[in-house]
Amino acid sequence: MDAVQHHRETVQPIREKTGGSTFKNPEGHSSWKLIDEAGLRSFRIGGAEMSTMHCNFMINVDSATAYDLELLGETVRERVFAHSGVELQWEIKRLGNFLENKKIISFQSKLND
Repeated sequence: MDAVQHHRETVQPIREKTGGSTFKNPEGHSSWKLIDEAGLRSFRIGGAEMSTMHCNFMINVDSATAYDLELLGETVRERVFAHSGVELQWEIKRLGNFLENKKIISFQSKLND
């Protein structure tokens, strides 16, 4: 158990404000690797940032709002798709509604247009 805990502490931002692993691993790929290859390690929007330690973790680094987190995630999905052609799927459960002037167009809606 100590070895497992030590490994997690060295490769995952477990002491940060995060919801855990953000995106599911697509078949045959690792989400963190796709995010990293798209140049999005430590990419930030508002108070939300993709972790420098493990870039499949979104971190609240500076009082991030739900809007910051949602926009960061959707932007990462869009840029990973543009870079690799692989569509990331959310792993974390997202709840809530946005104000009309803060609406985020979903990545899937953009694909269908």
